[in-house]
Amino acid sequence: MSENTNKILLPDTAITEAAAGEADRIGEYRENVTHGDHGVVGDKTGLTKKITFVVALAWALFQLSTASWLLLDSLVVKAFHLAFALMLIFLNLPTLKGGINSRWDLRILLAMQRVNWFDWVLGVVAAGAALYIVIDYAGIAERPGQPIGRDLIAGVLLIALMLEATRRVLGPALPMIAGGFMAYVFLGPYLPDWLAFKGATLSRFISQITMDTQGVYGVPLHVSATVVFLFVLFGTMLDRAGGGAFFTRVAISGLGQYRGGAAKAAVVSSALSGMVSGSSIANVVTTGTFTIPLMKRLGYPSTKAAAIEVASSVNGQLAPPVMGAAAFIMAEYVNVPYVEVAKAAAIPAFAAYVALFWITHVEACKLGLRGLPKNELPRFLVEMRNGAHYLLPLAMLIYELVFMQHSAEMSVFRAIMVLAVIMVLQPVMIARVHGKPLMPAFKKGVYETLEAMSAGAYNMAGVALATAAAGIIVGCVSLGLGQQITYFVEVLSGGNIFLLLLITAVASLLLGMGLPTTANYIIMASLTAPVIVELATGLQMHGTDIAIPLIAAHLFCFYFGILADDTPPVGLAAYAGAAIAKANPIAVGVQGFIYDIRTAILPMFFLFNHDILLKDIDSVWLGCFIFAMTSLGMVAFTSAIQGWLYNKTNIIERLLLMAATVVLMYPHMLTGYFLPYEQRWWGYAIGVGIFLLPLIMQKLRYKTGEIAAA
Repeated sequence: MSENTNKILLPDTAITEAAAGEADRIGEYRENVTHGDHGVVGDKTGLTKKITFVVALAWALFQLSTASWLLLDSLVVKAFHLAFALMLIFLNLPTLKGGINSRWDLRILLAMQRVNWFDWVLGVVAAGAALYIVIDYAGIAERPGQPIGRDLIAGVLLIALMLEATRRVLGPALPMIAGGFMAYVFLGPYLPDWLAFKGATLSRFISQITMDTQGVYGVPLHVSATVVFLFVLFGTMLDRAGGGAFFTRVAISGLGQYRGGAAKAAVVSSALSGMVSGSSIANVVTTGTFTIPLMKRLGYPSTKAAAIEVASSVNGQLAPPVMGAAAFIMAEYVNVPYVEVAKAAAIPAFAAYVALFWITHVEACKLGLRGLPKNELPRFLVEMRNGAHYLLPLAMLIYELVFMQHSAEMSVFRAIMVLAVIMVLQPVMIARVHGKPLMPAFKKGVYETLEAMSAGAYNMAGVALATAAAGIIVGCVSLGLGQQITYFVEVLSGGNIFLLLLITAVASLLLGMGLPTTANYIIMASLTAPVIVELATGLQMHGTDIAIPLIAAHLFCFYFGILADDTPPVGLAAYAGAAIAKANPIAVGVQGFIYDIRTAILPMFFLFNHDILLKDIDSVWLGCFIFAMTSLGMVAFTSAIQGWLYNKTNIIERLLLMAATVVLMYPHMLTGYFLPYEQRWWGYAIGVGIFLLPLIMQKLRYKTGEIAAA
């Protein structure tokens, strides 16, 4: 770290360390806030630590092997993936959490506050139940749909222990929702007519959920076992190597001197980190421990400093190339290559970041803030020279995905191999520069690499359980329950596409308060995405048929599921940011949600304006033009919401900015009436003109005011 870097980061070291510790405490059992998404936290010493380290490392090596040289049936890979996750959770998380109230508390006698031998037994049994489909594969294949006694026992054990493990790592919300779906399956015949469902027998239910690929071992777990694990491992290793801190220092060195530069650096560093980590809370703590104290130092109120970081980190899951676990599941559901999902998500994601960048500038103008002195900033060239090697794995990942068109699994595997070499050699190069022995440094590099791999496995445990538990819900839907729920949703919306979108958005936000993004997306995509596409069939707007692509409907569910991370009163990312900023978490959540309204309007527009998703658009220049127009529309919207453009806006200017937003984001609003659809580019020109009107009005008004004051 350079001398200039120390000037910025060291004064707030005590604050950031305490804040990080507080954030760890808040997210302890809900999400691993340090490196991954919904990881586990267990005993740090003793036999449990050694065993879990070995199990986690074995899991990482197993996944790397299946991605390269080890050829196994996909069902075998999924079963071992789930078995490793179950074992890690039961070895790390106790039955109960919370403080002991008295010396006579029953939990002391049962030793349920920490992992004990009973949890070890549960872990072994759960892993065995997960592997049962592999152990008796031939027998199960000979009796499809007709499970015998031991099949039923193994299936019931798997569901029960899997839901218990999910409760331990993610909280009670997802098990309760899965339990509700299972109850509906069995109690359906006894419900009132408008809720009645034909139901299913125990044999059919167990066969569908635990011995088929339409339940626990379905598409969500398949994506988790093949692609998501590797990306989480990649993000964890890159952060352990120092990549997260590197992104933050580079962002501060380039932007810190400008008005509100610390907040702008927070946006850029969170975007860079979030593109890899795919976890909102991990992003908040990784970058926020540096940027939030720095924003406070420059004059941002605690609430706004935390909210900017939270809003930026939440959007990290929207940004290619990683986009979190749900994006890979989306590619499987929509049946398109992952690159197509990333292409469709690119303009909305980066336009949302442009708008947040503008928000930080507006807030700095309102508060009268300035940038940091240049002598307190890290030097850009020095930081790039010291950390340019962190860009090599990212370059490899993008090269493999975009240019070589390799699968996501192969691409991230090769990026991990490049990163592993860097992690091993990094201490060696440092030792060589300082004239120290090379062999101890080499051993240190190897150990740190293996430790990072183990940490990546820890961070995957919750994701694996989220996808497996969501598979129970998907299995219930495929039993026929989906038709009933789809009919119910259609009746509730009255066949109105816009009311259905509102119901879907609200339901995603509500579910997201208790569920991780992945599980939230799987549920909503299974229930509402097909209905959105179906109801839009035949819909006409301005005389033009509107056919909503399936990927647009899935991205709609995905966006609102992510926004739940900072939606009060739960918003876990807001709690982590508030802990670092020492602010009220509800206030941070409210402010962050206000900032994220700009993200919420994007799905409403790209459902109907498919240009934003680059559908049937392959020209780079045309894509850049659409990105520029979409970004300008987002800037117009945020200016209207924030009440500031060049300066404070009046009501007329706000109305003009809202009009510019609609036209720039949906130019067919004009071309559908006055011009043919193919000439919609004129709509963009009109939108730019409308945007310039309030800007000119403000320039004239405030210049006249300055002359009058003089």
